[in-house]
Amino acid sequence: MGAIKGLIFDLDGVVVSTERNHFESWKQIAAMLNLHFDEEVNENLKGVSRADSLRFILKNSGTTIEEDRFEELLVKKNEFYRESLGALSGANILPGVEKVLKDAKNEGVKVMIGSSSRNARFILDKLGLLETFDHIVDGNDVANAKPDPEVFLKGAKAAGLNPVDCVVFEDAASGIEAAKKGGFKAIAVGNENIREMADEYLNTLEEFSL
Repeated sequence: MGAIKGLIFDLDGVVVSTERNHFESWKQIAAMLNLHFDEEVNENLKGVSRADSLRFILKNSGTTIEEDRFEELLVKKNEFYRESLGALSGANILPGVEKVLKDAKNEGVKVMIGSSSRNARFILDKLGLLETFDHIVDGNDVANAKPDPEVFLKGAKAAGLNPVDCVVFEDAASGIEAAKKGGFKAIAVGNENIREMADEYLNTLEEFSL
C-alpha cells in the first residue's frame, strides 16, 4: 500500500480492555438461565455483536427462549456491563494508543473507531478520547456485525478514504476477517491466535509507527 491516510481501531482489546467486564456480565446472564459459561465459551464472543453472542450462548447450551425474553436479556446484559464500567478512566487506555493517535494527528492521518459495541461513545467518553477520533462507527450505525466489513467501510467512507489507504487494528478473528473482506490492511494486536490471519502482528500498539 502507499502512504497511510487512515487508521481504524477496534475498541475493546485494542484501545481499552473491558473483556473481563463482558465476561462477568455474560456470566450473570448465563446464571439467570442456569447455563454453563466459562472462558472457553467466552472466547467465541470476541468481536461479536451482543445479539449474536447471546444466540451463541443459547445454541452452545442447546437452549431456546422466547423472543421477548431474548430482548430482555440483551438489555439486562448491557445494564450489567455499563454498571461495571463505572470506574473506567484514561488510566485504562492500552499501551501505545495515545502515542499512535498523537502521531496520526501530527501527520494528518485520519483516525476512526470501527467497533461492534453499542457502547463505544460511552466508553470513549469515560476514557477522555471521545473528541480525539475523527469518526466513530459502532454497533448503533451498522446493520451487519463483523465479520461483515460494513463497520470499517463506513468508517473509511466517513473520512473520504478508500479501504486501500487505511489500516485496521483488531484483536478478534471476526474483525480481521471483516477488514480483509473490505480490502483493508489488517493488523492483529495482542492476540497470538489470529496472527496468521492478519497482514501484520503487534504485541501492543507501542510497536506501531507511521
